[in-house]
Amino acid sequence: MLYISSSVSLLDHEIEIHAVRSQGAGGQNVNKVSTAVHLRFDIKASSLPQALKDVLLKLRDHRISAEGVITIKAQQYRTQERNREDAVNRLGELIQRALTPRKKRKPTTPSKRAQDRRIEQKKRQGRLKALRRTVD
Repeated sequence: MLYISSSVSLLDHEIEIHAVRSQGAGGQNVNKVSTAVHLRFDIKASSLPQALKDVLLKLRDHRISAEGVITIKAQQYRTQERNREDAVNRLGELIQRALTPRKKRKPTTPSKRAQDRRIEQKKRQGRLKALRRTVD
């Protein structure tokens, strides 16, 4: 069982983990041992609260497919166990990120001094361009 917070946890059967061969350099070990891990987690079929499901589905993350399946590939470590832990931890971090509420943006206005500086710069630029004109 993966515990994300005091009220949110995932059951083991909701997370699908498959071992595959790693990519890249590594010699014989890479060619014969399946140490990389593919983790699949179906958001819609999970036991997460509906509000959290909605937030996860709205996240703009390349690991979340259009069907609502999170796919994580872990191949950083040499052992399958470490890669499995890494994939599960990354899934937990992704769900934890969805749990934390986003800060509401407070609209601000430029200060009077900043507005004056901007107008002064525009006037200076206009005078400089006026000097570039042809003289009659």
